[in-house]
Amino acid sequence: MQFAWKHCSSAAIRVALVCVLPGGALAAQGQESAALSPRNASYDIKVRLDPVEKTLTGTEIITWRNVQPVPASELQFHLYWNAWKNNQSTWLRETLLRPSRELKLLPDKYAYCDVKSLVLLSESQKVAGTFQGADLTAQMKFISPDDGNPDDSTVMSVALPTPVAPGETIRIGVIWESKIPRTISRTGFRGNFFFIAHWFPKLGVFQSDGTWNCHQFHTHTEFFSDYGVYDVQITAPTGWLVGATGISFGMTKNADGTSTHRFVQEDVHDFAWTTSPDYREARRRFEHPGLRAVEMRLLYQPEHEGQAERHFRATAAALRYYGTWFGGYPYGHITVIDPAYGSGAGGMEYPTLFTCGTRLWNPFGGGSPEGVTVHEAGHQFWFGIVANNEFEHAWLDEGFNTFSESRASKTEYGPAAYVRRFFRGFVPVMVSEIRADMLVDLGLNGYRNAARSDTQDKTSFLYYPDTAFNVTYAKTGLWLETLERTLGWETLQKTMSTHFARWKFKHPKPEDFFAIANEVSGRDLTAFFDEVHRKAAVFDYAIDTAVSGEVEILGYVQRDGKYVLLREADVAPSPNERRMPLYETRVVVRRLQDGVLPVEVLLKFQNGDELRDTWDGKDTWKLYRTVKSAKLDYAAVDPEHKLALDINYTNNTRRLERASRLPATKWASKWMIWLQDLLQTLLFLA
Repeated sequence: MQFAWKHCSSAAIRVALVCVLPGGALAAQGQESAALSPRNASYDIKVRLDPVEKTLTGTEIITWRNVQPVPASELQFHLYWNAWKNNQSTWLRETLLRPSRELKLLPDKYAYCDVKSLVLLSESQKVAGTFQGADLTAQMKFISPDDGNPDDSTVMSVALPTPVAPGETIRIGVIWESKIPRTISRTGFRGNFFFIAHWFPKLGVFQSDGTWNCHQFHTHTEFFSDYGVYDVQITAPTGWLVGATGISFGMTKNADGTSTHRFVQEDVHDFAWTTSPDYREARRRFEHPGLRAVEMRLLYQPEHEGQAERHFRATAAALRYYGTWFGGYPYGHITVIDPAYGSGAGGMEYPTLFTCGTRLWNPFGGGSPEGVTVHEAGHQFWFGIVANNEFEHAWLDEGFNTFSESRASKTEYGPAAYVRRFFRGFVPVMVSEIRADMLVDLGLNGYRNAARSDTQDKTSFLYYPDTAFNVTYAKTGLWLETLERTLGWETLQKTMSTHFARWKFKHPKPEDFFAIANEVSGRDLTAFFDEVHRKAAVFDYAIDTAVSGEVEILGYVQRDGKYVLLREADVAPSPNERRMPLYETRVVVRRLQDGVLPVEVLLKFQNGDELRDTWDGKDTWKLYRTVKSAKLDYAAVDPEHKLALDINYTNNTRRLERASRLPATKWASKWMIWLQDLLQTLLFLA
């Protein structure tokens, strides 16, 4: 392996973390002091957890700079936890369209975020926990910019006494209280495990047209915000380990049995944290030539101690492959969270911190917890560093990351083995002989059922909730795979690394990536993106018919100026006559759906000759006719499977003479796998 993991003493780490440069810039672990991002939305937060009452009480000072060329006359805030205030919220109404989700919340899953006070601070004054300045609390009101739902309170607007001019900076003081839900949408509590995400009143993004991009919280989209510096003090019970975005700047014990932990992080657009008395801690160091060293901290459940190294290896794999393929990870630290069993907090990304998810028994080689760990660590690049608007273009990070994770996992581990679980998922049986296909790994099976659900260029939060995942994740991963198979990995890798370099710590839009793809590939890929992104097209190419037989001329022909009728008996060779036969081959290729992209057609003959052609696919069918001295062996459309979006590969090939043993072999293999599965289960129970 080309990366290294090194054990670090906790004393050495504490020494490294106490170096603070003036103005809040960090020197710890060599972190960049120069700004990597605009830092126009910074938060200084103090929050107290009450683990008994399941509440948060907090204060925050937001320092916001208007980086747009127009003045801002109001502020808009996200209050995400109000999505679960009652069943009339937009989030819970949209859940009704997702039959796989619970339709009614248990009482302890309801939550809220209640802003008690909001003050436009005068200069830098703050006195004894109270804010001095213009009290804007009476100006607060809930708005529903997306659907007009009067009962939704996930967005709050506050009118300002005077507009904030371009380049001007203001400071806002906020006091709020929140009820913590039993984990829902991967935030909340489960027993004495707390994972706290999207938990504080947070500004939307002010735009150049003078409007705020501050969408309501929707059931199937995520988040969007500006970069800044976060300085957060968390008060929790003494003895409970705390993990959070950023670097720890120490802990202070309080007289009431609590401790206050301080975490600081520059150049991020969000902050999440977690605490529990059950956590265990491990640390490793990632090193790879040409990339920045990263301190990896893992907070894991005691029963998963044996899987700690697997989490570190997967995290290191993401840092290595994403870093060398696309661009380096700029922070010197990362925190990996193994959430409590049944908490529902696994598989989510936050700046410099992410959650994984594993089970008590998880055989190595089955893809878990490695897959989710690589995926969420990879989001540090696609989401954390390149920060697209997840409300509107969720595929720009989720789809990119699905493709990147699949490629990184395959490179590091090879294809994952098939795992079947029994006894409500507790007992795994791994069949090493069955390995996941790349396209299955990218989500082809789910995409088949969602291909017509929505055009991908539609605003993401307007996707149909029950199929949004496949349009966002699977479809993008499949068309990126198609680009790789068409353009080559070198070209696609350069395209994605160029996109990363130009848009790190910024907010790219789809057109930005499309322009870079055209530029790097040297091709006009407009038609490709029209089909895969701007349409809900379905791709299915097939070999309809394939015949090949000896050339015979029957009927009338001209000889010596006269028409002569030839019959089969007339053209049959005599017993002593030897001649080289010619064979006429006719193959009909069809486009069965409306998706149109060029595909290759291959005709393979019994003497080894090949005929290859690129068909533009614009017509619904095309006939290939040829006369050769050999019969056709088989015909194939898209023989190399470059079109990863094709929903049915089984009709892509037709063999002239069926191999009679293939069906028997296929079914025998199926029965053998079933028998092996049964015997392994009986052996376990014996």
